[in-house]
Amino acid sequence: MTATEAAEHDRAGEALIPSPASRHEPQPAPGATPPRTPLPSRAAAELLGIALLVAVVVGSGIQATELTQDVGLQLLANSIATVFGLGILILLLGPVSGAHFNPVVTLAEWWTARRGGDGVTAREAAVYVPAQVVGAIAGAILADAMFGKPLVEWSTHDRSAGHLLLGEVVATAGLILLIFGLARTHQLRFAPVAVASYIGAAYWFTSSTSFANPAVTIGRTFSDTFAGIAPGSLLGFIGAQLVGGAVGLALVALIFVQGRSAE
Repeated sequence: MTATEAAEHDRAGEALIPSPASRHEPQPAPGATPPRTPLPSRAAAELLGIALLVAVVVGSGIQATELTQDVGLQLLANSIATVFGLGILILLLGPVSGAHFNPVVTLAEWWTARRGGDGVTAREAAVYVPAQVVGAIAGAILADAMFGKPLVEWSTHDRSAGHLLLGEVVATAGLILLIFGLARTHQLRFAPVAVASYIGAAYWFTSSTSFANPAVTIGRTFSDTFAGIAPGSLLGFIGAQLVGGAVGLALVALIFVQGRSAE
């Protein structure tokens, strides 16, 4: 190797090492994926991810009710399946789409991008959200099909009580605080475990069992099973989730101030 070649080799090697400044830049929120990932691929990942997530939620609920009449055990089985399913899906599809699987997360990222942070554009959000809703409906229908239920059977599980809506505000606010807090503190590598663990905990500490997701809520109206929600309760839940998302973003802005050390 000549001296010139050696110098060029050293410069190429240095280019692969992040500069000290870049190592301390805030990490993007989960949806801020590399631009080399085509938008159709990201939309497909969102659709598939939330379809499988809803299939896990609804399917495990059906399975649980067929195995036991104990409501506590039913909820335990449902929550455990959701924790493992969600963690795996985030790990698998996060590098492609950011693994939002949730319109509130997508809209929160869009808002963050408008404010000068990392996140999705309005065009990307306009593709993500419909994909998430379609995927959620498909996942509920798939779960019904796997257990021999009617493919579409509107849920009769009323969830319109005020304390349940408060539970949705709390669940969604905590989810947004967690995701964007991880981004601000450079810890998004823990998102699969952290987000899944939070949802598993929120199954138990919130009165609503933590839907925290408008698309999942819509999907669950299509199944009259343990995990369902009556269409009449839909608007209240989605409204509470949007309020929770706004509260979560406000808490992120208050607690994780840009430019300060995470110490």
